[in-house]
Amino acid sequence: MNISAAYNAGRLTVFLAGELDQHEARHAMRAIDELLDEYMPRDCAMDMSALSFMDSSGIAVIIRTSRRMKELGGRAWIENPSKQTQRVLDASGIDRLVPVAVR
Repeated sequence: MNISAAYNAGRLTVFLAGELDQHEARHAMRAIDELLDEYMPRDCAMDMSALSFMDSSGIAVIIRTSRRMKELGGRAWIENPSKQTQRVLDASGIDRLVPVAVR
């Protein structure tokens, strides 16, 4: 799994690439927490266009990021989920808690 980020005008975009499974979810949570602590953004977008695989562990990463952003007084959302990722998101119903934006 590869995680990169871009920050501009209060918005942090976290780019997730590769496979987000149980093993990688812990790494992803730590990396995203570090980015949130570093930038203290108003908004956090999780770009999932380059995820080739995500299981339910990815849902935990999304929920944790959303909760952290609420603690910071901001908001989080998912952007550009890959087809496989979108199927997991649909099955979980996560869009009732965290918005999903498809471009």
